[in-house]
Amino acid sequence: MIKFVMCLTRHPDMAREDFRDYWINSHGPFFMKNAAVIGVRKYVQSHTLDTPLNEGLRVSRGMMPEYDGIAEVWFDSAEALMTAMGSEEGQKLSEYLLEDEKNFIDHSRSAAFIVEEIGF
Repeated sequence: MIKFVMCLTRHPDMAREDFRDYWINSHGPFFMKNAAVIGVRKYVQSHTLDTPLNEGLRVSRGMMPEYDGIAEVWFDSAEALMTAMGSEEGQKLSEYLLEDEKNFIDHSRSAAFIVEEIGF
């Protein structure tokens, strides 16, 4: 299926460790507790490491600063996702998740999109 990906940037006044703690210990567990409502098959959080390697990679390629983390959410199909999100229960969950994201994510500096994995 086309997977949902979010590249996340924390609020500018939030330390990366606080962002990580909230995402791991608050948002993530709530999301997984309710994941079946929207048909989630798999959820992975990838947290950016504080390492000089990231700065070297960014500078050597002329890239923008790294995101604070990436969320990946798998579904059976785009149709299943749209059906689940269109339900009353799915819409309520989506609204709650969006409000909770505002506690630690700077949406104006983040990105979200649907992707298709192609393996080689």
